[in-house]
Amino acid sequence: MAEPLVLVSTVGHIRHLQLNRAEKMNAANRQLLSELSLAYAEADRDDNVRVVVVSAVGDHFTAGLDLGDVLGTATQSGLDLTPKGGIDPWGIATAPISKPVIVAVQGTCLTLGVELILASEIAVADETTVLGQLEVTRGIMPFGGATTRFAQRVGWAHATRYLLTGETFTAAEALRIGLINEVVPAGTQVERAMELAALIAEQAPLAVQATLRNARVARAAVEKEALSQLPKELAALLSSQDFKAGVAAFSSRSKPEFTGK
Repeated sequence: MAEPLVLVSTVGHIRHLQLNRAEKMNAANRQLLSELSLAYAEADRDDNVRVVVVSAVGDHFTAGLDLGDVLGTATQSGLDLTPKGGIDPWGIATAPISKPVIVAVQGTCLTLGVELILASEIAVADETTVLGQLEVTRGIMPFGGATTRFAQRVGWAHATRYLLTGETFTAAEALRIGLINEVVPAGTQVERAMELAALIAEQAPLAVQATLRNARVARAAVEKEALSQLPKELAALLSSQDFKAGVAAFSSRSKPEFTGK
């Protein structure tokens, strides 16, 4: 059997999910995405679980998508990455998990890692963290919610700067613009996330879930139309010459030359 790429453990009422592909900087391939989706669904069904903490093994949270592997799921409708019975951790392909999620990040945290923060309720970053929404540098667009949620979280000006330039930024900058809740010393992000999770787990679980459900109503209303157009936009980019150039440049660690075709 293949080694699990998501490690699952439970401490009291806290479900801890750890990305476990450290040798690839936790780049998300189809196996990791499938396991994470199924782990979210299991946490959602388990009445003992009141909070979910997501972290990663190794020095880096995630380098983003493993494009070479994930592109095998591409269709004319976009990408299909959520298995039957799973819950999309980004809350795009399915309804979101009903339990609060806290994300603890370190080192490299790119693309879908940032979008996992945007899909969560609380985010803690250690001081080594470098974040980035790099899709435009690869000829593609964010498809895990950043096109709507980034601006909701940090404001239009901050969001468009990082969405449209592909610049990376530090944990301190992420805190300044309001993307994350706290910056902590290197290596202590999981400990702090578990402390915050314990505070939530002490509260009445039905009240917490009802509060979260109602708080999400406004976000869902804003996202509905934009997200409905996302698969078509993404499918068009996946068939573009610029996307092929971006993937090739990423593989060769060179700078792509985009033509707009």
